[in-house]
Amino acid sequence: MFPPLLPLPLLPLLLLSPLPGVSVPPGPPLAAAGPVLEGGPFVVVWNTPTSRCQQRFSVSLDLEDFHIVQNREQRFQGQNMSLFYRDHLGKYPYLSRGGRRVNGGLPQLGHLTSHLSVTVTQVSALLRPDFSGLAVIDWEEWRPLWEENFGQKTVYRRLSEQLVRQRRPDLSDRDAAALARKGFEESAQRFMGETLRLAVKHRPNGLWGFYGFPACFNKHKRKTDQFYTGRCHRGTRQKNQRLRWLWRRSTALYPSVYLPLRLAGSADAALMVRHRVLEALRVASAWRPHPNHSTPVFPYNRLAFTHTLSFLNKTDLENTLGESAALGVAGVVLWGEVEFAKSKDQCVLLRDYIHTVLGPFIRSLRSDACRCSIRLCHGNGRCARRRLRSGHMFSSASDEHLQEHFMCRCYSGWTGHGCQHKE
Repeated sequence: MFPPLLPLPLLPLLLLSPLPGVSVPPGPPLAAAGPVLEGGPFVVVWNTPTSRCQQRFSVSLDLEDFHIVQNREQRFQGQNMSLFYRDHLGKYPYLSRGGRRVNGGLPQLGHLTSHLSVTVTQVSALLRPDFSGLAVIDWEEWRPLWEENFGQKTVYRRLSEQLVRQRRPDLSDRDAAALARKGFEESAQRFMGETLRLAVKHRPNGLWGFYGFPACFNKHKRKTDQFYTGRCHRGTRQKNQRLRWLWRRSTALYPSVYLPLRLAGSADAALMVRHRVLEALRVASAWRPHPNHSTPVFPYNRLAFTHTLSFLNKTDLENTLGESAALGVAGVVLWGEVEFAKSKDQCVLLRDYIHTVLGPFIRSLRSDACRCSIRLCHGNGRCARRRLRSGHMFSSASDEHLQEHFMCRCYSGWTGHGCQHKE
């Protein structure tokens, strides 16, 4: 056990506010979501289908040696972590790559009652009644806000407008587009919102949310910025306010912080991750299903750069996992596709990466987060930067560094600048 430190001086209420831009009612700051799974302030959860490394190739990854939470036998779906792809939960309506309409294709043409019935059956079969792990729904074919369906997703808008014109040929193009938008967004809200409602009802202790939400759209420099700042796309806050129905049903948030290869070793990577996580933390405080604490945030990280099998090095891990931890999230998820375990050689590469780079980094990061929680927060809260954009990291920091640059976010039931008072 670490020796107690002298109490920190009382801080201005501004420093204790959950996040800039969030309206906080008078009184104590909003409590942080409590520890999950292993009980520490910061957890790292494995969400990569690597069971075949052990079962088929006799290559052990030894994740437990580095305090990485995993399902039994590293199963992709289990009691600690379950990810539901589009064809594995209910009857999600979408268009296949070839244009085939699956389950109606459009949210407006999907059969919600049938979808929910199948969803209940699947959730009940897979997850124990006392399930308390991470439960992530990965629906990426369309997005619930009309204008966010651009690029390859534009087809959902085009077909929605065609549907309206077929039913109402008397409408002008403008009126048809407005009605198409209304129908699409209302149907998308019903599918996503009711899916969450039913999942939470049947497995109430699970941490339910959609992968990639909330979004920030900060991959590229904003047109009005002279250089890359990482700030979210203009209008992000207003769009996420329109999705408050989603946040109020989500018992966890899972923003994506995958790194493109062009950000390898770059300080811009930390900026990208920082603003995505800050927006998720803002949403987690502003709209939440629990009245007494914010919604836990678990950024999704990829083991390698997007569209590659090139692993992140220590600098890249600091810019992703380290940045997320310093901002005060409850944990992170490590995702990777089946290609990471496609052969014995690939499994050996993955094992060596875990043993020499990823594992030691995670073990040190979790230790630092726990040490800060104990030293500053009496173990009753998690540490976060005082100045969220300062760039200060845990990184085996001295006690003086922690006291100067970090503050406590107390768990529900604890108060005080050091979370030393039980409510």
